[in-house]
Amino acid sequence: MNYAPHTPEDIRQMLDRIGVKNIDELFDTIPEELKYRHRFNLPRPLSEPEVISELSRLARLNAGTDQLICFAGAGAYDHYRPALIDTIISRSEFYTAYTPYQAEVSQGTLQSIYEFQSLVCRLFEMEVANASMYDCASALAETVHMARDITGRSQVLVSATVNPVYREVIATYAHGLNVPIVAIPDKNLLTDLDRLQKLLNTDTAAVIIQHPNFFGALEPVQEIGRLTHEAGGLLIVAVDPISLGILQPPGAYDADIAVAEGQGLGIPLSLGGPYLGILTAKKKYIRHMPGRIAARTVDVEGRTGYVLALQTREQHIRRERATSNICTNQALCALAATVYLAWMGKEGIKEVARQCLAKATYLATAIAEIPGFKLPTSAPCFKEFVVETPVPAGEIIAAGVQQGILPGVDLGQFNPQWQNRLLVAVTERRTRQELNQYLSFIKQFRSNYGM
Repeated sequence: MNYAPHTPEDIRQMLDRIGVKNIDELFDTIPEELKYRHRFNLPRPLSEPEVISELSRLARLNAGTDQLICFAGAGAYDHYRPALIDTIISRSEFYTAYTPYQAEVSQGTLQSIYEFQSLVCRLFEMEVANASMYDCASALAETVHMARDITGRSQVLVSATVNPVYREVIATYAHGLNVPIVAIPDKNLLTDLDRLQKLLNTDTAAVIIQHPNFFGALEPVQEIGRLTHEAGGLLIVAVDPISLGILQPPGAYDADIAVAEGQGLGIPLSLGGPYLGILTAKKKYIRHMPGRIAARTVDVEGRTGYVLALQTREQHIRRERATSNICTNQALCALAATVYLAWMGKEGIKEVARQCLAKATYLATAIAEIPGFKLPTSAPCFKEFVVETPVPAGEIIAAGVQQGILPGVDLGQFNPQWQNRLLVAVTERRTRQELNQYLSFIKQFRSNYGM
């Protein structure tokens, strides 16, 4: 139903039943100084066909990856999505299902969550995974709560090479939890190990890093883990799940908690969401994990069944014992990731990762040879890298869009000192022709500016 109009008579009857004279009386408890008394400058009412036409016009203003060759990343990437994914997640029993409180009527949903957890554990080489979180930012922020409860310490160190958006969410969570957050400076776009060593102390609950980091560079995770564990803290790492096709998984370098943004696992860009937060940990920390965990069991007749094994949420246990107020998991997005992982398989993930690495390396090397453009770090990168530009990066992006290319992400929006830095992402979807087209655009841009 597109419209649900109420006639004046309908409204009168409802107000009579409630026991008020008019709609304003419903809001008497709100102080007058907080009420907005000015008229809203709203457009005239439209008919249904007019609304559809206007919304279609607005939608056409958004240029998607079918119109622009996408080299933007910073946490959301233009990866290949097998057609099978939409076929599966469009089944009504999945996309209309409610949260699986009653195991006896939610076996399909619970099994898909269990399979998601199992695949994630294998990919990450971690012992346990929960049923998913909202996105990487919220998953990473939840680990602050976990670390404090596990260690009994309060301070959390966060590397400056972690995605700035994630750091803002961490700061918001930590403020409410009264957890001090201390930034570890970067050095050549990597976590500064000397500063880390000086910042670690007996009150350090955890060190949070990203690998590959926000700038696409590979962190010295083994050394960071050693320093952190020697100080008695937990190593928390945010990873790119696609990178695990060729990089060591978190479990291999003894990460205590590992999270990720699952958008690259078969979930569309969708103008920024909904996405998928992945959260894994060592088994001994399972009772400190937020959200819910699905498990496989047997009934009294020995038949396999699926249940929600742990739900340490405010809705189920005493508030002071709850690990999180996260209300649900991203079940449909988790299902999409499950289908992606199962369809691609171990070798498929490896091939995607290899192509991302090879194509990013090719483009970065070629850009560095163009006068006026250079790479600010020699650290190895995965599928993303930073380019120092001779003019503000925003100007290059604006020019690229006019040529049908989204050249990358303007880092100046995160730090004014980075206005001449462009973050470029290259996924397996980019062809040799598109890479060369990007290089031709950069050279033409340079020529137009008389450089």
